[in-house]
Amino acid sequence: MIPSGLHPADLEPSWVGARTYVTRRRLTLLDAPTMLSLMICLLTLLPAHLIVPGMTDLARPALIVALLMWFWWMTARLNSRLVLTGPQPMRWAVLAFLLSMLLSYAIGFMRGLTTMEMNSADRWMLTAATIAGVILLTADGMPNWQRLEGVLRVFVYCCAFVAVIGLIQAFLYLDLTQYMRVPGLEMKGWIVGLEVRGGGVRVPSTTFHYIEFSVLMATALPFAIHFARFAASSLGRQIFAISAFLIAAAIPATMSRTGFLSLAIVLLILMPTWGWRLRYNMMAIGGALLAGMVVAKPALVSTISTMFLGASSDPSITSRTERYEMVGYYFSQRPWFGRGTGTWVSPQYQYLDNQWFAFALTNGLVGVAVLAGLHLTALSLALIARRRVAGERERHLCTILIAAQVVAIVAGFTFDSLSFSTYATVLSFMVGLCGAVWRLTHPALTVRTSTPRWFESDPASFDDRSQMVRG
Repeated sequence: MIPSGLHPADLEPSWVGARTYVTRRRLTLLDAPTMLSLMICLLTLLPAHLIVPGMTDLARPALIVALLMWFWWMTARLNSRLVLTGPQPMRWAVLAFLLSMLLSYAIGFMRGLTTMEMNSADRWMLTAATIAGVILLTADGMPNWQRLEGVLRVFVYCCAFVAVIGLIQAFLYLDLTQYMRVPGLEMKGWIVGLEVRGGGVRVPSTTFHYIEFSVLMATALPFAIHFARFAASSLGRQIFAISAFLIAAAIPATMSRTGFLSLAIVLLILMPTWGWRLRYNMMAIGGALLAGMVVAKPALVSTISTMFLGASSDPSITSRTERYEMVGYYFSQRPWFGRGTGTWVSPQYQYLDNQWFAFALTNGLVGVAVLAGLHLTALSLALIARRRVAGERERHLCTILIAAQVVAIVAGFTFDSLSFSTYATVLSFMVGLCGAVWRLTHPALTVRTSTPRWFESDPASFDDRSQMVRG
């Protein structure tokens, strides 16, 4: 009998040459899942405004690890003895994204930039490298389903911690992040703090902003539900159920429309795949959570309802719609490749609060198409992987990855998502996971194993053998 959570293909010995086999389950001291787990811990457990002294906000410890992932993956590609064999569609999508960013970056400097624009352009190119590093290392570096789910468990635990910090901020009006100091790091940059809204207070937890916090929680919630359903032990299911409850409770604490919209998208995509018993359980838990909010924070419910019922007259909505004419004016000047990567600097120009509009202005139609292509590639790979797998556990996980991409596409219209490093890095991780599940469900062993080229002693016979053995 195969243990719960272990994909059958993970048990196969991988034939990589004449009389040469390796196991997909081998553990190494430092590999991609280890680095990704470290990055997630640094990204979520440390407040976003803690950085390496004397540097910009890109010097967050988690972002430094993400940038090292880019160099790690590039080294593997440039060294013929380390190159991974087999196709990976995500590599092409990332290549198109980087080329688009680089081309618009060059066009911006040809146009002539202010000092602030030049600094921002350089910053965005470094951001692009970190995004690419996380995506590619996740897509190519996951050795098996067991390690993939191990990283996701770390992600859920960390997000539960973030949720607890946010709930303490919301109910006790105490910002614990001000006391979360780390030796060797300094506080720098814009600290949003707590913001009174209606009958409650908006909280960012350890992230930069309330909206970012809300979308992070909406992204993490389905993974917590996943492990609450499929954890191997009863204790594990209980721990993840508590984590899911805390993460769900943190979304209303942000009082963010984007968070509620993201939650609605997740539920609309996942609920049709659930049985009626799970649906009833989720509705019961949701009702209990709503009742608890009414008792603990009576004004919070009315504030949230006003956010949606009075949206047409809300300044945060009308200010966005009033910028449409301005966006159209600047876009018409440089429609194809934009003004230059990262050159729409919010302090110099107006805040857009719309990632798609921002990308249209800085990278043009080509940039928007490439960014959309990155999301659609991830969606397609997750859909293909979902059709390939036979187990309910793996299908549910692939469905969650699909929901995460839909959330990212929609949330991009409500805030400049890639400007917030916590969510941008988590989104990169989600995109990379879509490439990973596609590879792990591929029928050819040459793709699923991702064997280094130097390890193949007879590629021709290897290809013949891979057609005979199916996972």
